[in-house]
Amino acid sequence: MKILVIGSGGREHALVWKLAQSKKVEKVYAAPGNGGTAIEEKTENLSLDGADPLTENGQKALLEFAMKEKIDLTVIGPEAPLAAGIVDRFRQAGLAIVGPGQKEARLETSKLYSKSFMAKYGVRTAKSRNFTSLDAALDYSEKHFGKVKKGKGGPSASKDLSAPPPLVIKADGLAAGKGVVIAADAAEAKSTLEAFMKKGVLGDAGKSVVLEECLEGPEITIMAAVNVVPGKKGIIRPFLPSRDHKRLMDGNEGPNTGGMGAIAPVPDFIPILQKDFVSSILAPTLKGMEAEKMDYRGFIYFGILVQEGLCYLLEYNVRLGDPEAQAVLPLMDSDFAELCTAIVSTDASASAAVTLSDFSIKWKKGAVCAPVAVSKGYPGRYTTGLPIAINPTGLTRTGAKLFVAGAQRGVGGYLGSGLRTGGGRVLSVSALGDNPEDARIKAYRALRYVSFEGMGYRKDIGEDHE
Repeated sequence: MKILVIGSGGREHALVWKLAQSKKVEKVYAAPGNGGTAIEEKTENLSLDGADPLTENGQKALLEFAMKEKIDLTVIGPEAPLAAGIVDRFRQAGLAIVGPGQKEARLETSKLYSKSFMAKYGVRTAKSRNFTSLDAALDYSEKHFGKVKKGKGGPSASKDLSAPPPLVIKADGLAAGKGVVIAADAAEAKSTLEAFMKKGVLGDAGKSVVLEECLEGPEITIMAAVNVVPGKKGIIRPFLPSRDHKRLMDGNEGPNTGGMGAIAPVPDFIPILQKDFVSSILAPTLKGMEAEKMDYRGFIYFGILVQEGLCYLLEYNVRLGDPEAQAVLPLMDSDFAELCTAIVSTDASASAAVTLSDFSIKWKKGAVCAPVAVSKGYPGRYTTGLPIAINPTGLTRTGAKLFVAGAQRGVGGYLGSGLRTGGGRVLSVSALGDNPEDARIKAYRALRYVSFEGMGYRKDIGEDHE
């Protein structure tokens, strides 16, 4: 098999690495890939002029390459190309591709659509309201926080003397992780709504918003393989649960980021919660996909919060998570290329392929801890082009796998000696241990063999389960 992976982050490095392990895979092309994918076995970074998967011309260039090289399967890593309709273009050309079409991608690309879908099909989620008018959104926010009003009888406040809960504000469209704010009071809500809807700090993504009740409890991610084809019974095959750590600093302090590390599996996601997830979130999601006649052959990400023993869906993503993929894929003991083939299969008898319904995903014993190293200043402004020093001998002794996210490879050198920083999240190390504590110890031991100027990372990934 020849496989094309589209994307350039840590998730894509993990995808390339896992796909290349298959005995059935001859070659993996990464477009554009990064400094990590450049050194993986069987892998070649693909640099095509104008091959931006977000543009029509870029998609055309990638499609032409796939047809010329007789690519057997294409796997999409990030969400933006899915939103831009790359899957539809490839399928129309008769090529196998892992990912939902543009219409189905709205489960992530539009918060308004996804919340409406949840409500329609009974997916348990937080109560919310959708707004396209700034004035209406501000009025709702003011009422939520119990704005003091002046009347004939003088100032009067809400009868509820207790402090109102925070209000979650979500931009409708894709906003590179910057579209969700938990407003603690009316002033913060007002400034956020005006920034999104009036000042346009998120562009079109913030023109409409979802205002949502704030749930409290531990968060869990469940990624899954999906095969839903109109007119046929669909299936969602869940992976092991994982947990991302979004805040920049130890103790879940500081600003939100794209993810400072992940663990898998999640010790506190006990069987009774898993059962509730299936009945209250997974099953109605599948029912809704079938009812909407979706053609969804790809991955899905359930962002879950557990409150008082019940699972609530916070969001859908229509691809694998980052850095969750770097924690989950090392635990998979099945052929990942075969799994991807099963995802896109529609008729086993015609294609001689195993369908997803027949595919049994196997998992290794143990746990993975995957802390992320970031550039100084992230998630704000940061410097790039800094050399990354890696001791390959020491790293190998730990048994950890290094996944590159924002780094490119220079001329010469092995592994880290030619790498330079190129992003905010630079790399992660994924360590497999006999148990969560063993995995954590190995991961942080591995980070000692990696360094670059201003490198930062959380020191408590996997330390607790809250």
